Amino acid sequence: MTFYKILVIIHIFSAIIGMGPGFILTTVVKSGKTMTELRHSYAVRHKLHIYVMIGGTLLLVTGLLLGVMNPSLFKMGWYLTSLVLFLVALASGPLLLSPRSRPVKALLQSHKGEEIPEEYWRLSKILFRYENLANVIFIIIIFLMITKPF
Repeated sequence: MTFYKILVIIHIFSAIIGMGPGFILTTVVKSGKTMTELRHSYAVRHKLHIYVMIGGTLLLVTGLLLGVMNPSLFKMGWYLTSLVLFLVALASGPLLLSPRSRPVKALLQSHKGEEIPEEYWRLSKILFRYENLANVIFIIIIFLMITKPF
């Protein structure tokens, strides 16, 4: 087996490890019905996010290494589009998602009682909208990687 094929295998497993949990991050926290459940859901979400970060980093590194080893990839529209979309999704973390998750985290820490406040629903709706957008970007990337349409 060549080093290139090993990188392809690592790249595919990285996609599974990184993107798979990423698709359910929003779903995990939607299951909380009380503040205790919601806090626990966010703790689980945080643990899953570690896999997303590790897998995502490996995905980017192996994808770029595959391009370096096979420079013709940099001339393929599907590869370049996937790379640009991945970087856009990666940038959405600190630019869009983090600023919208901070107030949610602060509310989870400061709120007393078991009833989930209305403010949480308003804040989480905005956060989840951006997370769903990132998921759509990742679905497009997966489609491009599988079909290589151009």
